[in-house]
Amino acid sequence: MAMRGLLRLGEVALRVLDMKAALEHYDKRMGLEVTLTGDDGRVYLKAWDEHDHHCLVLREADTPGLDHVAFKVSDDAVLDEMAVRVRDFGLPVKHIAAGAMPKSGRRIEFTLPSGQRMQLYAHKEQIGNHLPLLNPGVLPDEGVIRGFRINRLDHALLGGPNIDESARLFQEVFGFDMSERLIDADSKASLALFLSCSIKPHDIAFVLQPEPGRFHHVSFLLESTYDVIHAADMIGKYRIPVDVGPNRHGVTRGATIYFFDPSGNRNEVFSGGYVHYPDTPTLTWDTSELGKATFSQDNTPRESFLTVLT
Repeated sequence: MAMRGLLRLGEVALRVLDMKAALEHYDKRMGLEVTLTGDDGRVYLKAWDEHDHHCLVLREADTPGLDHVAFKVSDDAVLDEMAVRVRDFGLPVKHIAAGAMPKSGRRIEFTLPSGQRMQLYAHKEQIGNHLPLLNPGVLPDEGVIRGFRINRLDHALLGGPNIDESARLFQEVFGFDMSERLIDADSKASLALFLSCSIKPHDIAFVLQPEPGRFHHVSFLLESTYDVIHAADMIGKYRIPVDVGPNRHGVTRGATIYFFDPSGNRNEVFSGGYVHYPDTPTLTWDTSELGKATFSQDNTPRESFLTVLT
């Protein structure tokens, strides 16, 4: 697929209650690599098989949750175009100068109808994935792939009201496809919406919540379902709080495990899922099959999975 416009989710910025505990979790246990600690105390991390400088930003604060999500766009011309299109959609746009955020070019920022801050950027310093660009091979040196053996940032699930309007923004302004949706069996109201700008089942998703700006989870891709079991073994070894143990989603078909960082922010590691193309029809689930849609191996919905957000 020739991809232009929005390329991928490039950055998730989270608030954590205790930075030392957060780094124990994200660096030592999950295996993300710290690439920078800013003068303001923010810590920047990346997965091993990412070229950009960072995909995760941590800020110590009094409450956990999401500061922003940021998508990378293909070039500066697209960034300018998106600033106009977002404003025409009816959302105020803030411009952030190059260098205001470490290792990053200029950005635009706006608030989604569901209440989260979102940024777009075209440039971020690339520091490589520990493999050369000429004759790269398939594995970096020993010790680079650590912890849960995470390959890259994959997607985020955000909670709030007005999720149909957020989905409309992503479809009409950013050119995403709605890959799947979960609706109420009786009213047909949208409960969760899954959107893709790539060949993945989803790059971002929204779940209906009464409060705006809520954060459900950030998800990281693993190489295989065996690595999901390896991550589960490490989660058990280090007594990391688990929301849902190894299972498989009906929505997206991914093998998954959900767990919490020390501040209560939900994380996911997963592998698999189907290939999405632009002509793939939208798949619809309703609440008569809520268990199968969420966790297809035991067909059992979890109350915590549907109600616990930061």
